[in-house]
Amino acid sequence: MPELPEVEVARRALEEHCVGKRIVRCSAADDTKVIDGVAPPRLEAALVGRTISAARRKGKNLWLALDSPPFPSFQFGMAGAIYIKGVELSKYKRSAVSPTEEWPLKYSKLLVVMDDGLEFSFTDKRRFAKIRFLDNPEAVPPISELGPDALFEPLHLDDFVESLSRKKAPIKALLLDQSFISGIGNWIADEVLYQARIHPMQTASMISKEKCKALHQCIIEVIEKSLEVGCNSSQYPENWIFHSREKKPGKKIDFITVGGRTSAYVPELQKLDGIDATASRAKISKEQSKSNKAAREVDDDEEEAKPAKRGRKQLVKATHEIQEDEEDTKESKRGRKQPAKTSKGSWKKAHHSSEGSGDDDSDDEAVDKVVAEQGKRRDPKQPAEAKSSSDKGGSAAPAKRPQRKKRQL
Repeated sequence: MPELPEVEVARRALEEHCVGKRIVRCSAADDTKVIDGVAPPRLEAALVGRTISAARRKGKNLWLALDSPPFPSFQFGMAGAIYIKGVELSKYKRSAVSPTEEWPLKYSKLLVVMDDGLEFSFTDKRRFAKIRFLDNPEAVPPISELGPDALFEPLHLDDFVESLSRKKAPIKALLLDQSFISGIGNWIADEVLYQARIHPMQTASMISKEKCKALHQCIIEVIEKSLEVGCNSSQYPENWIFHSREKKPGKKIDFITVGGRTSAYVPELQKLDGIDATASRAKISKEQSKSNKAAREVDDDEEEAKPAKRGRKQLVKATHEIQEDEEDTKESKRGRKQPAKTSKGSWKKAHHSSEGSGDDDSDDEAVDKVVAEQGKRRDPKQPAEAKSSSDKGGSAAPAKRPQRKKRQL
């Protein structure tokens, strides 16, 4: 997000190219989330005909002083930026717009046209920025709640050391507190702490006087260097941690959360001192003990689960055996209960047996029984003769058995 250097470069661009010029046209987006406290049509009407007398800044906030109040103020939020059409400012990439780019820009929230044809636009892609129209921007929040500006109102070294000695917060969180010092954001805080070799979690009051002096000096140097190269990050010194902040943790760089923000630091160079170091070791030891205890509990649970698993396996095996025995019993019962089917061969066997016995009545009864059984199996709609003629091989069915002659007594 834009921090003090980025907003300051935008202020300088507006001061160089817009101060002393009159506004002849204005276009405000219909976005009440960004344009706060004033209707867009009213803002447009109020700006037209006014002359810009100065461009001012405190912390991450910028406002334009006009020939009479009220004044438009800009809080940059996460992605706010100033673009000036046709102005090639190579040092500040957000101040220059190529002739081939769309204009007005897609995310423009306020477009201002000067009497000489120059145009500038305030844009915000993520809609966290604010545009306000105030009689005295410095007298009301958020600007009225800001601490000394890190560039325009730097604390004297002794005051800085004294102020840190009274603070019990982690130094990274304190640097991000805009009421303590305004303009320092996440990347600048990481950079100055790295340059001063101070751990982000170090309690401010526990920092030695020597390191407090180093931190005070680094704040000034980092801001001035970033302004010197127009906030062109590719021109930042190679030894800055800035170039590694977007990379994943490696052997040297590590990331922790301090003050609600992700903080990059080098553990080998930025170490905790004094009580903070002791507390950190105790915390690590406690976390390791909890981790080891949890691991032991998991091992114990696994050991207790093994006999239970063995018991379940035995039970499953016994169940399978019982099921197999039941299946065998059912098969046996089905074999005993199923009646034997009568075939032609069995009919012949019964016939010959009856002839050998000489019992005509029993013979006739056996024949009638077999014929009756075959009749049940035969399709009642199909004549017996047709079915017999369809036997495999094409041979006719045997003729109906002639009536047996009565025996002479």
